[in-house]
Amino acid sequence: MQAAPAHRPLLALLIRLGAVAVLATMSALIKLTAQRGVHLLEIMFWRQFLTVPMFLGWAMLTSGGIGQLRTARPGTQFQRSAYGTLGMLLNFGAVILLPLAEATTLSFTAPIWAVILSMVLLKEKIGVWRWGAVIGGFAGIVIIAQPGGGHIPLQGALLGLGGAFLVALISLQIADLNRTDKPLAIVFYFALSSAPMTAVALPFVAQAHSAGTWLLIGAIGLTGAVGQLLLTAALRFGTVASVIVMDYSALVWATLYGVLFFGVLPPATTWLGAPLVAAAGIVIAWREHRLSRATNRAIARVEGT
Repeated sequence: MQAAPAHRPLLALLIRLGAVAVLATMSALIKLTAQRGVHLLEIMFWRQFLTVPMFLGWAMLTSGGIGQLRTARPGTQFQRSAYGTLGMLLNFGAVILLPLAEATTLSFTAPIWAVILSMVLLKEKIGVWRWGAVIGGFAGIVIIAQPGGGHIPLQGALLGLGGAFLVALISLQIADLNRTDKPLAIVFYFALSSAPMTAVALPFVAQAHSAGTWLLIGAIGLTGAVGQLLLTAALRFGTVASVIVMDYSALVWATLYGVLFFGVLPPATTWLGAPLVAAAGIVIAWREHRLSRATNRAIARVEGT
């Protein structure tokens, strides 16, 4: 078992910022590809299938060779892939059904779900700060979605929220896998396991495509692979709570791509609700950081006695 990587907070933040930009680009490409009539499940297959040779070739051509893909926990890798495939289905579906800015804002609820998961799964006590953030974040979602009379479809909103829930769950899994496996291996086994899962649907949804559509599909595979690697690497050098604040830069990219490619500018309700959701995530990240520092100080005092 390899030693756990040392935390490098600034590097983790920069890597996460790059990951957000690349994955926001992928979301815009997914929406453009779906508008050309490519089925969601086919998009998912090519997104994952193209990652396998990319990372296999990268591993063989760089120092460390194929050994970089060694995993100490294949069962955990498969479990992460199963959750990741479902999360990809929900998140890609939200991107296709919703305007990019709204789909992106719903993804910001991942830290809120992480708080709820820590309470349910880890039996962690949640204080007033984090409960306030959870309530404020969901208030922002209500403003954006406007249940019963909003500008976004309920199905798309539910997909976005479900996808964010799985992102929170997967982030905990990735952070755990980073203790023993390299980021390259984590992304590689996710693609290797999930491509066959989506390939089952190809006989029913695949169709012929133009050269332009194939270029878009290839770009989805490339940006998805690079973005996933950067996302995983960020969690290798920093904690979920410390890097997640960078995710809010995705709204800038989503708004830009929405205007440039789809001629859609977010309505006033999105601009009112999005800051509440973003603020909730920032408060949660700040509180997690404070709690982590307090825990580390307590451990240091015990070890010093």
